[in-house]
Amino acid sequence: MKALITGASSGIGKEMAIILSEMGCDLVLVARRKRRLEELKKELKTNVEVISMDLSSSYNCMKLYNKLKSEEIDIVINNAGFGVFGEFTETKLDTELDMIDTNIKAVHMLTKLFLTDMRKQNKGYILNIASSASFLPGPLMASYYATKAYVFNLTEAISEELRQNQSKVYIGTFCPGPVDSEFNDVAKVKFGVKAISSKEAAAYAITKMFQRKRIIVPGMLMKLNCVCNHVIPRKLLLRISYHIQSEKEVLNEK
Repeated sequence: MKALITGASSGIGKEMAIILSEMGCDLVLVARRKRRLEELKKELKTNVEVISMDLSSSYNCMKLYNKLKSEEIDIVINNAGFGVFGEFTETKLDTELDMIDTNIKAVHMLTKLFLTDMRKQNKGYILNIASSASFLPGPLMASYYATKAYVFNLTEAISEELRQNQSKVYIGTFCPGPVDSEFNDVAKVKFGVKAISSKEAAAYAITKMFQRKRIIVPGMLMKLNCVCNHVIPRKLLLRISYHIQSEKEVLNEK
């Protein structure tokens, strides 16, 4: 098997690459930081191609697909993404637009392009990395939460289309809570809730993907959170979400 992983230079993406390589999968690893990818390649046991690319560019997303479309990509993991913390009127517009292009546009394009081929072959796996943020609005991280809601709802809709057509192609979303990764540094925030390790998150996601789980949520606390989101009134959820967000420690810019 061959897997394409975006955002593979650190965190969950890196750990997924290690796990899939140990399972015997050849890999195509994509991220902006080529040096990180080259270092990771040296650790892996299978054939690995590294591609340094900024997926916030639609042109680059199409370029990536055209480069790989003649190969048999069995697994696509759309992991590239980042967050922005702060009140909506105070966060930088350019940063938010870059985030929207990475978190939404790149996921949309790569899912559509590779899924079209997979449907013709009637096989393959697509795992889109969303977040527990997918399930409710997130005051103080409004744009980030909105991007993950898009990923979640898009993937859910596609999953039902595949089911209705009795397709053997799998698509699902991974929706973790806080994960100990470089996400915090990029978003310039430290979470108040205890985070799980990137390795733990990646292992859980890969296992459940191969079990064809549609919505993958690690940890009892996050599972309970999902249940509460369905029973607690929306107005109260917003207040709870704001309180949780406001307790995060804002990191100083380096």
